Amino acid sequence: MKTVTAQQAALHIDDYLDLLNLAKKVEDLKWQKEIIRKLKRMNDSNSSSKPYYNESNPIKHL
Repeated sequence: MKTVTAQQAALHIDDYLDLLNLAKKVEDLKWQKEIIRKLKRMNDSNSSSKPYYNESNPIKHL
């Protein structure tokens, strides 16, 4: 697993927020829920003492 720096994690969050905007634009509720779930999981892992591990590529959904 690859450990992600704070700056990289912030970029991942920005990417997910962009994807969330796209999901809203195309009115894909399932995709929106999935993105929100991933953002919450990223937030939870960043709030704890554990490092955030990148486990999937958000672009694969396009």
